Amino acid sequence: MLVKLLKAERMKLKRSPVWLAFLLMPIIPAVLGTANYVYNQGVLTKAWISLWTQHTLFTDFFFLPILLGIYCAYIMRIEYMNNNLNKVFTMPAGRSMIFLSKLIMAAVMLVLSEIWICALFVISGYAVGLTDPPWLTITQWCAFGTLGGMVMVSMQLLISMNIKSFALPIGISFAGGLSGLVFLAKDLGHIWPYSLMSYGMNANAPQELTQSGYAQFIIVCIVYIALFTTIGAVIAAKRDI
Repeated sequence: MLVKLLKAERMKLKRSPVWLAFLLMPIIPAVLGTANYVYNQGVLTKAWISLWTQHTLFTDFFFLPILLGIYCAYIMRIEYMNNNLNKVFTMPAGRSMIFLSKLIMAAVMLVLSEIWICALFVISGYAVGLTDPPWLTITQWCAFGTLGGMVMVSMQLLISMNIKSFALPIGISFAGGLSGLVFLAKDLGHIWPYSLMSYGMNANAPQELTQSGYAQFIIVCIVYIALFTTIGAVIAAKRDI
């Protein structure tokens, strides 16, 4: 049944305008970050690492939170149009399974976004004359960023399920991204849900986390994802049609 639900979600998004946001929005922080790196090379002297700090400064705290907010809000917006959510809840499938299918689809979009962001970063590096990108490090940052992003996705999908407005959940996601910057500055980025994505990607100020640090990060992310997913599934199961 889950496979059928996922196919249905994919069909709903097949010709969605959300893919335009997917393609265009990550380009903006890539251009801004690259320009900032080019004009400040006297200070930014660590090549790929410095370029990464500039890309993630704009991506993780501004554009990617908005993009994830759009993903989740749109996935639920489709169901709120013409009372489709009530029709969906009458399907011969558990409501918690329906919520899970939407979460998985949002997660897929997050993964695709991370791949696109990574590709833009490498392209930008070559464009400004850098060579030999640190593939292992980039892959590690994007992988942990995806895990942290899943926390934001699960939270935003929960918010979008309970707020019919399309714009308000996106605004909350944007505010959350900004709050992530504040919590990172206060060394609390490893526990705040909206900081975990940028923390995992080592946004703005890359640093090597210890093995125990990454283990703690993974545990915190799994706990948050499980918590928000459970809450969403329970609310969906008890919701009146």
